[in-house]
Amino acid sequence: MNSHFNAIMISMTLTMLIVLAYTVSEANSIPNTNLKQENSFSQYAENKMPELDYYDDYQDLRPTTKDVVVYPIFTQSAYQWRAIHDFYAGYCDSCLNATIPNYYEKTSVSSGNGYRILEFLGYEVIDDIDIDKNPNILAQYDKVILLHNEFVTKAEFEAITQHPKVIYLYPHALSSEVQTDFSNNSITLIRGPSFPDENIVNGFDWEFDNSEYFDDWSCLDWRFYEISNGYMLNCYPETELPHYGYGILKTIKSL
Repeated sequence: MNSHFNAIMISMTLTMLIVLAYTVSEANSIPNTNLKQENSFSQYAENKMPELDYYDDYQDLRPTTKDVVVYPIFTQSAYQWRAIHDFYAGYCDSCLNATIPNYYEKTSVSSGNGYRILEFLGYEVIDDIDIDKNPNILAQYDKVILLHNEFVTKAEFEAITQHPKVIYLYPHALSSEVQTDFSNNSITLIRGPSFPDENIVNGFDWEFDNSEYFDDWSCLDWRFYEISNGYMLNCYPETELPHYGYGILKTIKSL
């Protein structure tokens, strides 16, 4: 009888110890929600609001001439799932079209950081569609700033390259020719690197193609070099601009 009772007590004690250990373990694994709440906005601001890095530099970096930034909505379109970029990447042989979205996604391929920072600093913004429909729109601006406008139409290409002062902030711009069809809100690839002929380097046979700098995201030795109608940056500044882009932004203003 006593041995049976002792066995029961030992079993109950072991069970209680296991439950206690599990409870302590769970308590230790619960995240500090107060800490998370305190830091959540700063983390969001750092990752999603790069323009706030230049809040104190606004007066120093804002434009003092009539300048405009061209948001690359056609490039954003081309980089969507099963769109033109997938054709270039070899994932989809039939993906020569893309639907034009009705919003700015602001990702790295569409130079989202550059767009957000420059808009915050007071630069006016238009997009590929505005220029394609009205190429003369650029004549009203002293300076045109291109982002990663990789995919453009023939009319847009001519309007940009004929403007006297263009800042080509991102390499690989004006690389592929597309055609618009606004009846179904789409673009179609017409000509680009290795398409439709493998010997094509640039869709417009443009002598100032600077795609060679597209892979340099570190911008350790960044500089603007002059071409016939403006200046080109020799690196892809998407990750440089949010925290270390003051020099680039100051140079853009002064050019």
